[in-house]
Amino acid sequence: MTLSDMLSAQPENADLDAMLAHFRLLEPVFDALPDVAFFVKDANGRYALVNRTLAMRCGYKEKRDLLGKTAEEVFPRRFGSSYFEQDMATISAGQQLTDQLELHLYPGRQPGWCLTCKEPLRTADGRVVGLAGVSRDLKAQEASHPAYSKLADVVQYIQDHYVQPLNLRQLAQMAGMSVAQLERYFHKVFHLTPRQVLLKTRLDAATAFLVTHDKVTDVAALCGYTDHSAFTRQFKATVGVTPTEYRLMLQERAGS
Repeated sequence: MTLSDMLSAQPENADLDAMLAHFRLLEPVFDALPDVAFFVKDANGRYALVNRTLAMRCGYKEKRDLLGKTAEEVFPRRFGSSYFEQDMATISAGQQLTDQLELHLYPGRQPGWCLTCKEPLRTADGRVVGLAGVSRDLKAQEASHPAYSKLADVVQYIQDHYVQPLNLRQLAQMAGMSVAQLERYFHKVFHLTPRQVLLKTRLDAATAFLVTHDKVTDVAALCGYTDHSAFTRQFKATVGVTPTEYRLMLQERAGS
């Protein structure tokens, strides 16, 4: 039985099946986006529609091979459980997830950063019957933006001094802007806030340090965290696993 048959056989999922018909009209558009993973999931977190990019990154030749599976079944196990929990929290709370900065690991790929958005799918009477979402790769195509030159020095400063706390007023003065202008231009150019850039820079460094440093407490200090537990919480919230679990995953992949 296909997923479509399963959905049609369950009255509570008939509304999602109708929504899928509309999403499928845009399927060629979703498939043409090489840097965006698109997906629709049912109320149990199972893939009901995906684009070609997501299928390829999960190691599947055909999109249909993902249908009916959850994130736990298609992503590395420590990441998959976190993504599945995020799906179910979005569905149960019925709240939108917007621009969640995440580190993704795909089979055969180096770790890559993306911004993930998830939107609960509601029926006319307000019931949540699933979710739709995208994960958009962060790429270095920002230099063509006219505001980039004003922000380049600020970004370089953050990358060179990521151990230090973020001082928005100082960064704004460096760019010759107000704090509000700085944050607005950061979002236009990088699709990130200055704090997200700092977080990304710190966690980029952390994922590298975890390969060579034995103690997580040492990595936390090297990345600007005076509180080891705060580092672990932020790492897990963004990456999906703890620093120790991430290191184990790297070791497992190196040994496979």
